[in-house]
Amino acid sequence: MKLNIVVPCYNEEAVLQETTKQLSALIDSLVEKGKIKACDIVYVDDGSQDNTWTLIEQLQTANKYVHGLKLAHNVGHQNALWAGMEWSDGKCDAMVSIDADLQHDIRKIEDMVDAYHKGFEVVYGIRNSRKTDSAFKKRTALGFYNLMRKMGVDIIPNHADFRLLGSKALHALMQYPERNMFLRGMVRLIGFPSVEVYFDVHERFAGESKYTLSKMINFAADGITSFSVQPLRIISVIGMLCVLLSFVEIVYILIAWIMGSVVAGWSSLLFSVWFLGGLLLLSVGIIGEYIGKIYKEVKQRPRYIIEKNI
Repeated sequence: MKLNIVVPCYNEEAVLQETTKQLSALIDSLVEKGKIKACDIVYVDDGSQDNTWTLIEQLQTANKYVHGLKLAHNVGHQNALWAGMEWSDGKCDAMVSIDADLQHDIRKIEDMVDAYHKGFEVVYGIRNSRKTDSAFKKRTALGFYNLMRKMGVDIIPNHADFRLLGSKALHALMQYPERNMFLRGMVRLIGFPSVEVYFDVHERFAGESKYTLSKMINFAADGITSFSVQPLRIISVIGMLCVLLSFVEIVYILIAWIMGSVVAGWSSLLFSVWFLGGLLLLSVGIIGEYIGKIYKEVKQRPRYIIEKNI
């Protein structure tokens, strides 16, 4: 079988040498064992600001496995990953996606290949634990997965973008036209026999994480709004509750007026104005998020533009 390993890169010059060394050793081992016949390491440079692309060019010259795609500008991790997958479609029997920072256990790629040979088209890499994450990131990540499930989204907790897709699954995934991508949810939609492989997360080999708090929040928002309409339904439920509360307040006011105990005051009025005003702004914001998604999808702009292909 022919295997492609897709590695999105953004300012990863500190780790690429070691990543290539370890992946090349793994490929040599798989070839010797007869589990694969050939392999490409597809580095996708997502508009890096450092010497990532220069290093990829050097590695491509020195290493027979390395292939490079340079995107014209930064389009984000999901789109960069998609670029590598789309390039691999039709060029391999199976594709593995993995981050460049060596936090994913590359030795588990062999287990994924074994699962592919057993007939599984999709193999999910699942974290055994989140011990390398901060307490804040650990709680928010687990909370995100729980929230997604409550929203009705079919998602595997602790599954990162470390997975194997067979050629059939990869080609099926490439048929999805949406621009607002949440691959962890999209892969679950394509079906095909699947299995899970568990791995321990390592400390980052070098450099710093590119997932800032704002990027994580945007990623979570994309995941929820791309796969669930529950927030819109929640708005409707809250609206009905507010109407019921308003009727209760009207009854209370009428009873107070009949009993002659009406006292002019501004506190209850001010509370009502602020509460309903905030609720309306929140509702408009959620609706606006969905309208923004529609706006992006309707334009059908390219997900990425390849500047160089080596």
